[in-house]
Amino acid sequence: MNDTFMKEKPILPLILSMSLPMVLSMLVNSLYNIVDSFFVAQISEEAMTALSLVYPVQNFINAAGIGFGVGINAVIAFYLGAGDHEKADQAATQGLVLAVIHGVVMTVCCIAIMPVFLRMFTASAEVIELGVRYSAVAFAFTLIVTVSMVFEKLFQAVGNMKTTMISLMCGCITNIVLDPVLIFGYGPFPEMGIEGAALATGIGQALTLAIYLVIYFVRSIIRRQHILPGKKMVIKLYSIGIPATLNLALPSLLISALNAILAAYSEVYILVLGIYYKLQTFIYLPANGIVQGMRPLIGYNYGAGESKRVSQIYQIVLCMNGIIMVLGTAICLLIPGQLMGLFTHTEATIQAGETALRIIGAGFIVSAVSVTSSGALEGLRKGTPSLLISICRYVVVILPAAFWLSRLFGAVGVWHAFWVTEVIAAVISLIIYRKSIAKPVTTARKE
Repeated sequence: MNDTFMKEKPILPLILSMSLPMVLSMLVNSLYNIVDSFFVAQISEEAMTALSLVYPVQNFINAAGIGFGVGINAVIAFYLGAGDHEKADQAATQGLVLAVIHGVVMTVCCIAIMPVFLRMFTASAEVIELGVRYSAVAFAFTLIVTVSMVFEKLFQAVGNMKTTMISLMCGCITNIVLDPVLIFGYGPFPEMGIEGAALATGIGQALTLAIYLVIYFVRSIIRRQHILPGKKMVIKLYSIGIPATLNLALPSLLISALNAILAAYSEVYILVLGIYYKLQTFIYLPANGIVQGMRPLIGYNYGAGESKRVSQIYQIVLCMNGIIMVLGTAICLLIPGQLMGLFTHTEATIQAGETALRIIGAGFIVSAVSVTSSGALEGLRKGTPSLLISICRYVVVILPAAFWLSRLFGAVGVWHAFWVTEVIAAVISLIIYRKSIAKPVTTARKE
């Protein structure tokens, strides 16, 4: 923890060294999302629809784990930059204790609400049954997910990206291998159907956590004198963690609201939306990997009073994310039918999906602005401004746009709402980011 490389190493090589391991692990994670859905789609179209309806709650669980982890990450990086290693250790330990509590509460609540939640969007008894069966197994691993997310952010906060890369990749690869084995019952394993997909995911997550635990306790980072939560530290963790969680959980609200709008036209569009959100992880997760590499760098340099480096880090990451979004746009324009064909063989669904991908893809490039700005603000411990950006993207702009455009153009209007929102959100993001960094970062040492 005494290493000062985050404020001394040249910026571009530093960002690459911090981000590339996370980008690689995020790409593998993206591949897992696609492969997982691919195998579920082989069960039936109803199974894929059930997976699409469960996804918002699954995303909320991940958002809670990652969001609170972001709070821990930002607080640790800040204190390391300011040279206060005692407070950094305190943030790590108390953050872990709180994450365990979060995991237990979410396990009970999420499993309990699923039957009622699914009935809000479909009248199909088969889809509801498949969704309940999948979620009961998947959500049993919630505690493992929340604790794993904390360890991921702890290692990132001290610049140890290789550990998170290896752990995430091992978990994802295990998941990919086990999916067909547990779903279809190869070898000595029984055929478990959709529960097999959930169990494969859970086993992969458990392996990731196991690797984190071995490395973490070998290094003896937890200090018992910090286990009892202190009021000031808890407030600091939640002041960033809650906005970050809401930030990441907003897509769950968005998807559920869009499902309600699309259900008025056909369940085909719900399936298309679900497939899109699986595919878009291949674009946004690598961008998120770069943002994850950026957060501790910005937090550390902010704590060290290096305002010029903070600005340079932001600009370089914005360009890197822009390149990823250009590639994503090209893929959606060139091969949308082939992408949809991975998850369904119904011609009408494929055609509806082709239209959706081409229209939604128009907003990818400009979305780099809001994605980068939101992540940078979290690294600067400015969780509320970051949340405002996400509220604009996922609630304030897109939901009214989707509602009114669907009234004018039918279900296709929902797809147009995506690029309209990204353009407006990019402008708002730049305004919020510039206002938020107007105060000199040299005041950071006084906090």
